This record gives sequence, structure tokens and C-alpha cells, in this order.
Amino acid sequence: MKVAVVHDWCVTYGGAERVLERILDMYPEADLFSLIDKVPDGQREFMRGKQPQTTFFQKIPNIEKHYRKLLALMPHAVEQFDLSGYDLIISSHYSVAKGVITGPRQTHVCYCHSPMRYAWDMQHSALADAGLNRGLKSILARWQLHHLRQWDARCANNVDVFIANSSFVSDRIWRCYRRQSTVIPPPVDVASFALQSEKDDYYISVGRLVTYKKVDLLLEAFRQLPEKKLIVVGDGPELTALRAKAPSNVELLGRQPFAAMCELVARARALVFAAYEDFGIVPLEAQAAGTPVIAFGSGGSLETVVGYGSPQEHSGSSERGVRPPTGLFFYQQSVNSVRDAINRFEQLPAGTITPENCREHALAFNGERFDVEFRSRVEAALSDRRY
Repeated sequence: MKVAVVHDWCVTYGGAERVLERILDMYPEADLFSLIDKVPDGQREFMRGKQPQTTFFQKIPNIEKHYRKLLALMPHAVEQFDLSGYDLIISSHYSVAKGVITGPRQTHVCYCHSPMRYAWDMQHSALADAGLNRGLKSILARWQLHHLRQWDARCANNVDVFIANSSFVSDRIWRCYRRQSTVIPPPVDVASFALQSEKDDYYISVGRLVTYKKVDLLLEAFRQLPEKKLIVVGDGPELTALRAKAPSNVELLGRQPFAAMCELVARARALVFAAYEDFGIVPLEAQAAGTPVIAFGSGGSLETVVGYGSPQEHSGSSERGVRPPTGLFFYQQSVNSVRDAINRFEQLPAGTITPENCREHALAFNGERFDVEFRSRVEAALSDRRY
């Protein structure tokens, strides 16, 4: 059986690339396809020695800095991949990967990190963040997104089986494509995070520094909490601007070696997570180290964190009973909401959220579970399509 794996773009190692890594381990003979391949030499291990087949995007100078500006051309680019010689196509999709052209005797399984959020339910906030919420450029951008939605919905017909990374994304798949999906949470490398019961007196934020992560809210919240310390780990286009406006009690370390990041997360008092995520692996990594999470209570965080006093705390099965909390939520992406959540966290009675309960919750999202469930769903899809 010939297998093709299609990934939107390979430019860094993030949550989607961790899923890609597990898929390539399961199908080591697969060929890899991606719009572009600009992964730095020190971060290429997840590609398992494969050189992706790319598109005309690859030849554009400095494309790794500007590829998002060429969104309107991406459907055309991904449709140029000739996959006619493959039996199984697995797309790792959050933008256009599922849009590859397939035939009636091929099986296409899409692991959907999310339908493209900036074209669907988050269009208005995405345009505002890009400064495109008014004027002639805004009209052009909205016109392009309108046609992108039409293409995105139409090419959902190329997919035989959708797998969603969360119930939240499964609902979005239904709303955008009117397709049912199986929920298989992405793999979390819980083994790399050792349980640390003794905590230091600082909070931590980890992730790529892009606008939607809302790290700027954390900086302003800690400006109002001068006696508390925040450490920010991560790199991205917002790093310089965030450093320029960070208060003295916030330290931005940039990208850190994996081992150093694990140690910082493990010893933190809590992870503060303000993003509206489809799933969110970082909160589970923190919990694997026994570190509670203070998170924005929407999207995927509702599935990865058991919030103190929230309905999920009481939604365990009859065998498990009430699930012990592993963090708490704030429900507005605002400075005051973040600040108040940190104050509420510090006022919790001792023992309310324990490192042991945090880790036990995270262990349910391990990579081995992902492998078993993913392979089983792919095999079922192949069985359904055999002639």
C-alpha cells in the first residue's frame, strides 16, 4: 500500500508537527507533501529524515516570512500535487491540506486540527488583528475569504473520513462542512515531563508569540500584580514588541531548549494560558509536570483542563465520580479577567489542586493512546473503501 501524508506547511515544530511526527512513525514508508519546507536544520527531527515534495511556493525568496500573505494562492498550489499513485492519503489539515485532489479508489483520511479559523468563525477578529477591518484592503480581503470558504467547503467532499482533535473542532467541522468526525485528541509527550511537587514562586507562559495567543494581556495583568513574577518562553513575530512593553516583573526568555523549557514549566506555580485554542497541548504538558493551569475558559481548554468550580469538575463517569480540578478558568480575554483569575488561584485552600491530580489527568492524553486510536480509525476507513 502506497501512503501519502500531506501537511500544510513545514516551517517550525509546533503542535500540528507533533501529530505529523506520530503519523510518520506509524507509516514510515509514506511520502511527505507540503506547500513549503523551511524548517531550520536543528528542528527537522520530526520529519524523520524525509524531504517533503513542495510547490512553487518553495522557490519564492523569503517565503517562510510571507507565506500567510499568499493565502489566496494556496488552494491552487495544493491541487498541483499528483497523488494518483497512492492508495491512502492522510492530510494533516489546518489550512488547505485536505484540498488535494483524490480519486474514487483512494482513501483520504483527514486529521483536522481545525477548519481555517480566519476564514470561518474568526474572520472578523483575524481581520481586525491584521488591520484589515476597514477600507479598500478590507474589502479585497473579505472577497478573498469568501471565495476561500466556498473552496474549503467544496473540497471537504474529497475526504472520506474526518478525525477531529477535539469535540470543539468536531463541532466546527460540522458547522463548516456538515460532516461527522471522530474525535482523537493529539498526542502529548507526557513522558518528557517529570512530576514536580515543589514549586517556585513564579508563573509561566509557553507558546509561539503570535497575536491570537494574547500574551500581551498577560503582560498587562502582571503589570497590575507587581509582586508576582511571570516568565514567558517562546519565539515569534510578537517577541520584539512584547519585550519593548514588558514590565519589570515579566521576563521574556525567547525560545529555549526543550529540557530547559520542561524544567521551567515543572517548577512554575501555574501556567497562564490566554489563547482561544482548538485544543492546546501546552496546558497538558504543564499538567504532566504537576503544574496547574489558569486558562481562558473557551474552546479546547474546556477539554484539557478541569476547572475548579466549573461544570466539568462534576462531569466524570460514574466509575470515576467527581473529577478533581487541575486549574481554573477566566471567561473574558481581558486584563482584568486574567488578573482576577490569578488572585482567585492564590486564594484557593491548600490541597485544592494537587500536582498528582494534574499529572493523572494529563496521562490520559499520551502518545500511545493516539497511535492506537488513529491507526484503528484509518484501518476502518480502508476496510470501508476496499473493492
